[in-house]
Amino acid sequence: MSSDIDGELGAQIGDARLPSLLALRCFEAAARCENFSRAAQELHLTHGAVSRAVRLLEDDLGVELFERRNRRVFLNDAGRRLARAVSDGLGLMRQATRELRISARQTRPLALSCEPTLLMRWLIPRWSTFQACQPEREIHLLAGGGPFSFDAGIDLAIRRDDFPWPAGYHAEMLFAERVGPVCRADKVEQWFDTNGLRADTPLLHTRTRANAWEEWANAVGAIAVDGPAQTFEHFYFSLQAAVAGLGVAIGPWHLVRDDIESGLLVAPLGFVGDGSCYCLLSPAAPAPESLQDELLAWLREEGR
Repeated sequence: MSSDIDGELGAQIGDARLPSLLALRCFEAAARCENFSRAAQELHLTHGAVSRAVRLLEDDLGVELFERRNRRVFLNDAGRRLARAVSDGLGLMRQATRELRISARQTRPLALSCEPTLLMRWLIPRWSTFQACQPEREIHLLAGGGPFSFDAGIDLAIRRDDFPWPAGYHAEMLFAERVGPVCRADKVEQWFDTNGLRADTPLLHTRTRANAWEEWANAVGAIAVDGPAQTFEHFYFSLQAAVAGLGVAIGPWHLVRDDIESGLLVAPLGFVGDGSCYCLLSPAAPAPESLQDELLAWLREEGR
């Protein structure tokens, strides 16, 4: 009798055992797309990995979940039943983890990611004024450019709108981008004349904004100058090269305004909008009178 009870209990425990979470994730994506290739792209896996995970899940459950016809897959009744349950379960887990992350953010300093050159040449020199207004609040500044994820520990980000960001991100415009050629004051007569840049003017380029000179020429309706060129890895280096007198760089106003005000650089042709702007990105709109809202107002004021 004891062995019969033990066997029945073991069967019940085995029936209640959950399958692999990875297999369930693969199945949920495949069920939603009814396409293993699209599911694989979404999960950053191979088609074969998704197919094997679904097959192992079917073997574990002892039932097929898809009808496979003509190299296509279609959910059957068992698959639809499991898909609803898995979708609901993953939804509950996502909601719980989101709430936990939000709770954690409320007890730790905010993390603000900013494009490196803007961080070094514009934000950090002004940061003490914001800290003076918020002595009891702490924000960690991080250097970063281009695409990012709020799931990676970033709460806010300052980015130029030169790449697409996810539709769910909330964006607040800070200031428009204005650019112009900049150089040392003692080089103006050598590199500029009444028509603008001389043909032999040494131009400073950067790999992080490779089309900066072309975009400036298009904005002012000029023919791009094709003088001797030097290319630097980052924007910051090209601007420092201009300060050193190595040539003329395209200088965004906010990145060179301090150097112009101090006399290190001049902009003989002025500045012009290039059609782009900088934005403050966040997971949701800043709540009124929150730290994020106060930071947004301060950034806009400093960007005038």
